[in-house]
Amino acid sequence: MNQLKKAVRDYVQMRRSLGYRLKKAPGLLSDFVSFLEEQGAIHITIPLALEWAQRKPGTPADWAARLSCLRGFARFWSATDPQTQIPPVSLLPYRPARARPYLYTDKEIRQLLEATRQLRGLSGLTHHCLLGLLSVTGLRLGEVLNLKIRDVDLAQGILVIVGTKFGKSRLVPIHRSTQKALAHYRQERDRALGPGLTYFFVSQRGHRMDAGAVRKVFYRLSRKIGLRGPTASHGPRLHDFRHRFAVRTLVNWYRSGQEIERRLPVLSTYLGHGHVNDTYWYFTLCPELMGLAVRRLEEHWKPLP
Repeated sequence: MNQLKKAVRDYVQMRRSLGYRLKKAPGLLSDFVSFLEEQGAIHITIPLALEWAQRKPGTPADWAARLSCLRGFARFWSATDPQTQIPPVSLLPYRPARARPYLYTDKEIRQLLEATRQLRGLSGLTHHCLLGLLSVTGLRLGEVLNLKIRDVDLAQGILVIVGTKFGKSRLVPIHRSTQKALAHYRQERDRALGPGLTYFFVSQRGHRMDAGAVRKVFYRLSRKIGLRGPTASHGPRLHDFRHRFAVRTLVNWYRSGQEIERRLPVLSTYLGHGHVNDTYWYFTLCPELMGLAVRRLEEHWKPLP
């Protein structure tokens, strides 16, 4: 078992060196090794893997995630122990359903931004610029809140997104109008709070903004302009700004006759996707976009006269 415990450490270290965070894997895999000890087993088998994955109360998604974690380690360990059985992907399959995105109209975004002006003090300008930046860049909320002052180069019009969802950093260019709006916010922020701040977007006390608090303000503004019902628990989300940005970009590329296959990796990189397949998903969101794609395909295969 000591050999297995060492293998778990080596596996986690190797995967992290490749950019994976693996927050839960060490605990899960250590628990599995302890489970094997309890069972008196020395090899990973499919029945034992299945029993371990389901032995704690949870949802099908929880069980699938546990088995998926073990599956990766089993592949790694099979090079040392040929008797290792690797659980097939078809075992405990679970594919979480994506939330149905809401594609904001230009009018709705203008109404949201206008509503921020009713917030008191610096908070109004902060949320005005924060929501505006989300809508024109497609950044994730966490990426915007994690922006530090040194990450925002308004002279060059570049945002440095550090340590994103997949552990990678990237540069995001912004338009001159966005630079101007952020420069105005910076000026007013520094006037109200003084120097010595760490984060670009801050609370009225100068601290990093809390994502939960930002969402609460957004929900309140959404109800005020009619995007959500007075008591609705579901509705348009902040993350939907990202979906709108991606769809609008693709629609504009189609309308201007650009080669989508060549441009798609650019959008994927800009959005910080781990794989270009995640960007292809946006084609299913918008009827107009799907229609443009089909029309392009029909023109490509149109028979010659």
